[in-house]
Amino acid sequence: MAPIEEPGPSGRPSPDRPAVRGRVTTPDGLGIATYDFGGDGPDLLLVHATGFCAAVLAPLAGHLADRFHCWGIDLRFHGHSDRAPDGDHDWSGFATDVLTAVDQLGLDRPAGFGHSCGGAALLLAEERNPGTLRSIYAFEPVMFPGAPAPQAMFDNPLSVGALRRRQTFPSRADAFVNFSSKPPFGDLDPDVLAGYVEDGFEVVPSGEGGDGATVRLRCRREDEAAIYANGVTHHAFVGLGGVDCHVTLAYGEETDAFGPTFAEADAAALRSASVEGYPGLSHFGPLERPEAVAPKVAERLGHGAAPPRS
Repeated sequence: MAPIEEPGPSGRPSPDRPAVRGRVTTPDGLGIATYDFGGDGPDLLLVHATGFCAAVLAPLAGHLADRFHCWGIDLRFHGHSDRAPDGDHDWSGFATDVLTAVDQLGLDRPAGFGHSCGGAALLLAEERNPGTLRSIYAFEPVMFPGAPAPQAMFDNPLSVGALRRRQTFPSRADAFVNFSSKPPFGDLDPDVLAGYVEDGFEVVPSGEGGDGATVRLRCRREDEAAIYANGVTHHAFVGLGGVDCHVTLAYGEETDAFGPTFAEADAAALRSASVEGYPGLSHFGPLERPEAVAPKVAERLGHGAAPPRS
């Protein structure tokens, strides 16, 4: 892994010097951006949700730095990582990204924290290569009980909404103001939102900003829509019985997504699992109040494998 760029003076990503620490290459030839968030203790790999990037988990990593050495990645199609040239949005690719990062960063059975899509990515990785992760904390992982759907569902509300998403702005400052004025982004921790705006956008190449735009989303809206559409086709749920490590399934009690019913169904399919809810938080809980989520993450992952669920 070769260092690429260093963070700005504050340690946070900045438009000029994004905190991309290095790059690994998957077996299918994609470059995946990796982040060393620092900290002391055993390794912990943090994986973001659809449409976001590793920078949004930097505040959470900061609250965990006294217990873990935290790492992050941008999943394919996101942040500074490559877009699959064939447009393959199957979620098995995210598992490949996780396994590649663990291998090429030299992480020895790290713990894993995953939010939404990131939680499913960690579980898919562990199912493919058992023993990769020591324990997993999955905050509302995207998993639907039962067999996977035979094909992607593009008519779901998330995909439809993603295709309508505004993806260019005159500046990062304009993007920040826009997002902070409405939910769900307006409910995010300010440092989380700043990380998203700073590292989740790229400068529009000269000559392509005819509408006055200077920055645009790195995760294209058509890719985000296709990722949501393929969220029903992966095999994470049916493979849960093969996960040996302990998995904590968390949810925000104000969620409109994968709440307690999903968490209990997932836990029942696992060999060792626990479930916990966060009062006052939504599906975006780790991004809303990272300081509230971090202590429970540290407690669960710090204990390693917990007793099997009774």
